[in-house]
Amino acid sequence: QVQLVESGGGLVQAGGSLRLSCAASGRTFSSYAMGWFRQAPGKEREFVASIYWSTDNTYYADSVKGRFTISRDNAKNTMYLQMNSLKPEDTAVYYCAARNAIVGSRWGDWGQGTQVTVSS
Repeated sequence: QVQLVESGGGLVQAGGSLRLSCAASGRTFSSYAMGWFRQAPGKEREFVASIYWSTDNTYYADSVKGRFTISRDNAKNTMYLQMNSLKPEDTAVYYCAARNAIVGSRWGDWGQGTQVTVSS
């Protein structure tokens, strides 16, 4: 049973920074991809960034490229999202997710989410 626990959300002013963490447990993640998604009030959940555990390849939504950085620490089984130059439109609940790295696999494991609020 995969468990994903997010932390690090909070309230920050526009232009500020936050670092989210996702602690993963329950299996070996070497054959997995992990990602961050977010959902703002009244909007659908959207992809933010992902990382392949074995290759370190990363992918970003256009809206966060150059501002957000996804990374992982193998020893701690933890994934991070460093968010810089935050904007009010980044306000959302941020979710950590995991899936098998095979192309076409769905994001089947999710954390409970952490709130990020950016004030203008």
